[in-house]
Amino acid sequence: MSLEGRVIGLVEDDPIMGESLVQSLMLEGCHVDWWKTGSEALKGLRATSPDLVVCDIRLPDIDGASVFTRLASSATIPPFLFVTAYGDIDQAVSLMRAGAGDYVTKPFNMSIFIERAKSLIQRHPNKNEMTLGLSAAMREVETVLNKIAPLQSPVLITGETGTGKEVCARYLHRISARSKEPFIAVNCAAIPTEAMERELFGQKGTGAHGTQGLHRGYAERTRSGILFLDEVGNTTLPLQAKLLRLVEAREFDRIGGEQLMQFHGRIVCSTNLDLQRLIDSGAFREDLYYRINGVRIEVPPLRARREDIPWLIDLYFDQFRGEGQSNLRGFSSLTQQVAVEYDWPGNVRELRNRVERAIALARNDYVMPADMFPEAATVGSASSSTPTLSQIRDSAERRQIELMLQQTGGQIIETARLLGIARTTLWEKMKRLSITAG
Repeated sequence: MSLEGRVIGLVEDDPIMGESLVQSLMLEGCHVDWWKTGSEALKGLRATSPDLVVCDIRLPDIDGASVFTRLASSATIPPFLFVTAYGDIDQAVSLMRAGAGDYVTKPFNMSIFIERAKSLIQRHPNKNEMTLGLSAAMREVETVLNKIAPLQSPVLITGETGTGKEVCARYLHRISARSKEPFIAVNCAAIPTEAMERELFGQKGTGAHGTQGLHRGYAERTRSGILFLDEVGNTTLPLQAKLLRLVEAREFDRIGGEQLMQFHGRIVCSTNLDLQRLIDSGAFREDLYYRINGVRIEVPPLRARREDIPWLIDLYFDQFRGEGQSNLRGFSSLTQQVAVEYDWPGNVRELRNRVERAIALARNDYVMPADMFPEAATVGSASSSTPTLSQIRDSAERRQIELMLQQTGGQIIETARLLGIARTTLWEKMKRLSITAG
C-alpha cells in the first residue's frame, strides 16, 4: 500500500512536530495541507477533501476532538489519525469508538506512524481511481450508490441538465448484481408522445404464432437489468398511469395484448425538472412521484464541485486525443485555472464538448485558453454572460492569492514562495486585484 498521490490534512500547532510530519509524508509522495489551529482546520477541511486527517488532540483554540465531532455532522468525513500525549489516551480511545480511526502516542516512531496512516487510508479508494469525481459531493453520491446497489427499490436521480445523471445510473448498474443484464436507457423527452407507449411496453403481434408485427418494448427487453427513464418529468399523464402500474404492481401489457407481462428489472428515473411544481400544476401524478422516489440522489452542478474540473479535463483528454495528436501534451495550467473559474452552465456535458473541440483545434503542444474558450479570446467578442479570458484569469489569480494568504496568515514572503513568484510581483498583483493581506 503506497501513500503516493494522497492528500493529507495535518492539524498540528507544534512547529517542530508539524515540520517533521510534513517532511515524512512528502517523502512518501503525499500532498500535505497544514493547519496550526482547530478553527483553521475546520475551514480548510470543509473546502477540501483529504484522504486522511492527522490531528493533534491538544490545540491552542479548540481541541482535536471538537474538530472531529463538528466534521462528523457533514455528509462525508475522512478517517482521523489522532496524535496524543499519554495522558489523553482515554479520550483518544473514546474517539475511536465514535468512528475516528486510530491514534498514536507521543513520542512515536515515524515508521509506525506511516504504517498507521497507510492502514487507515487503505479502506478509501485513491482519488485517481474515483469513478464519479474527486469532490466530496461526488464521493458522497458514489457512496450512496454503493449502498443502494443491492436493493430493489426505485431510484430518482435529480439535477441540472448535463450534470451526469445517466453516468450515475450506469455506475449503479455496473456495481450491482444486475451488471450482466441489460441497461436500457429511455429518453422520455426525445420519443414522440404517440410512440412512447409502444416503445416502452411493446405491441402484440398477429398471425398463427403471434410473431408478425410483434414489438418487444423497453420494459420487456430490460429483463432483470435496469430500466433508466431519463427526463421522466416529460411524460404525459396517461403514460404516467401505466408507469405507476409498472412500478407498483411490477407488471405491464403490450398494446393490443391480453396477457399481463411481469417486470423483473429495477427502475431508475432522472429529471432536471421540479417534480413537486409539476404535481402542484397537475402535470405529474403525486402517487407516481412517491413510488419512483424510493431513494433520491441529487447530482450537484459542476460549478458547485470545481475540484472535479481538472480531473474531468484529464479524463476527457485521454479519451479524445487521437493517434495523430501524439505531440499534444495536455492542457496548460492557465487553461485549467480558467476552466475552474468558469461557471459551466451546461455542466459536465459542456465541459466534455469543449475539451473535445479544444483538442481537435489546438495549435500548440498544450491546449491553451483560447482553444477551449474561443468566444472569449478577443475583446468584445464574448457575450454578456461569458467573461473574457483576462477577467477569468484575474479571477483565478485572485482566488489563488487569497487562498495562499489565508493559509499563511497573511505572510507575504511565505505566500510568494508558495505561489512561486517574487515578493514584488505578489505586491503588484495584490495592488492590481485590490487584495489586502489582512
